[in-house]
Amino acid sequence: MHDIEPWWGWRDEYVAEKDRKSPFYGKDYDEFKFTNKIYNYYIHPQWDYFGSETLYIKILYVNYKNHYALIELIGEWNDAIYNDIMFLKRDLIDILSKNNIYKFIIFCDNVLNYHGDDDCYYEEWYDDIKDDIGWVCLVNTFDHVAAEMQRYSLQYYLNYGPQYNDINWRTQKPAFIVETIENIMNHQQKQLL
Repeated sequence: MHDIEPWWGWRDEYVAEKDRKSPFYGKDYDEFKFTNKIYNYYIHPQWDYFGSETLYIKILYVNYKNHYALIELIGEWNDAIYNDIMFLKRDLIDILSKNNIYKFIIFCDNVLNYHGDDDCYYEEWYDDIKDDIGWVCLVNTFDHVAAEMQRYSLQYYLNYGPQYNDINWRTQKPAFIVETIENIMNHQQKQLL
């Protein structure tokens, strides 16, 4: 796991540790010292700790003018034992939301498991952004992760599933990814009508 770096391809356009509005503003990274672990496995030092013992994050890109953030996760999303959604919501999402971000794309290519518990924080997140026509989309979730999320009815608050999987996001610019996700959502809404 220590070889898996967060996506670096947009660093010429956005760097969270240089963004004064970012919760990671001013953070220094030691490329040679591995200190963060998920269970007994060290992870790359570029991943950011946000309170969870099993899930780490990287804010890849934020566009304040167009109100969106692209975020990558690695590890095990564990609400049952570690209440990861509480840390994610309080220590990251709330900060971004206060800066008028209400569209969230979360890349889950490296989220290996999900253990659910209560959906209150997901509902709160949804309530916080719905008036701004906001949304949360999980991209490239493993089938077993999506199935577990479904067991806890997270589909009422988050967009995820096969239509958002197999997206080769690393080859695209952030604005194009947001446009792609919104097109999928609009197509789904038209099908429901």
